[in-house]
Amino acid sequence: MAGKIFYRERRKVGEGEKKPRYKLVAVAGIDMKIYGKHLRKGELEQIAEAVGADLVLLKSGDKKKGEDVSVDD
Repeated sequence: MAGKIFYRERRKVGEGEKKPRYKLVAVAGIDMKIYGKHLRKGELEQIAEAVGADLVLLKSGDKKKGEDVSVDD
């Protein structure tokens, strides 16, 4: 079974900035330690290829600042 690496785009990094744009969120099915919190897309792709994992981009929520989140049972 191939592992999965979950990541999302950082919110405070804009286009053209020379900062890593992605935040590593979770790793499943792989015994691996990752020391960087913010990574570039190319770095994530190299790690995934080396360990045989799939990259999964998490979708951002549509919640706006100050909105309440309700959960239906």
